[in-house]
Amino acid sequence: MGTPELACASLQALLNSPSFQVIAAVTQPDRPKGRDLRLMASPVKELALKNGLIVLQPAKARDGQFIESIRQLQPELIAVAAFGQILPPALLEVPRFGCLNVHTSLLPKLRGAAPIQWAILNGDQETGVTIMKMDAGLDTGDMLTQERTPILDDDTAQTLQDRLAKLGADLLVKTIGSYADGKIQPRPQPKEGVSYARKITKSDGEIDWTQSAQQIRNQVRGLIPWPGAFTRLPPPQPDLLKIWSAELCDLSAPPGQLAIVNKTEIVVGCGRQALRLLTLQREGGRRLVPGQFLTGRPLAQGERLG
Repeated sequence: MGTPELACASLQALLNSPSFQVIAAVTQPDRPKGRDLRLMASPVKELALKNGLIVLQPAKARDGQFIESIRQLQPELIAVAAFGQILPPALLEVPRFGCLNVHTSLLPKLRGAAPIQWAILNGDQETGVTIMKMDAGLDTGDMLTQERTPILDDDTAQTLQDRLAKLGADLLVKTIGSYADGKIQPRPQPKEGVSYARKITKSDGEIDWTQSAQQIRNQVRGLIPWPGAFTRLPPPQPDLLKIWSAELCDLSAPPGQLAIVNKTEIVVGCGRQALRLLTLQREGGRRLVPGQFLTGRPLAQGERLG
């Protein structure tokens, strides 16, 4: 059970393993996307169909007809990775070995919808994956295995997701057999250290220049590819400006003020230190380095963003 690209790594790993027989895939219904709002299949559905699997797409996981369809398939275990819905007890009880979830944090830290983004937004130095046996709560089930990975200074949510997807897929394959053989016993999550990673919204991308340069850089890195970190250009054309990469600059200037503007660099003051903007994108435009950007939209030292 899974929906986005993140889940494809786990599905592919199970398909590649001679130890398992994957009998079906469950994913979210097709959603309208793009300017023409055409219905698009999820990445998991595309991969499943490519491999000839049965595909189920319930609007709600608690739907009785859907749960009955799962019962008829008689799965021994259900593997879950970023499915997008909380599973009801009636579904969790169907497989003999329960439902195992690939969660992209070191539980109990960062339970919830967006652990990868919040790990970077919070400035964490390390994260990882947890394989847990699901219960009716929000990522509260007993843990089976964990694996850690450092968060690199140049990691974005996209690069970290790609690494955790592979890490989680490999760990899932290793865990299932040992768990089914009784070699791994589920253990309760620690009561200490619980935190939550709420769903990211578009408004999370708006930059508050009174924050420190490090916090804003974490925002830039943590919100790639969506929604991206953004601000507003100075009047008379206060267009939206997305910032795709930036680095710390050890100087002081009022928050949001353009402290340095030339063909090689654009530096903006923050609540603490400053930020050197490396890749920028004007609304409707391409991603550009400072020299390219200033050719089409001049800026002046002392002007303010936001």
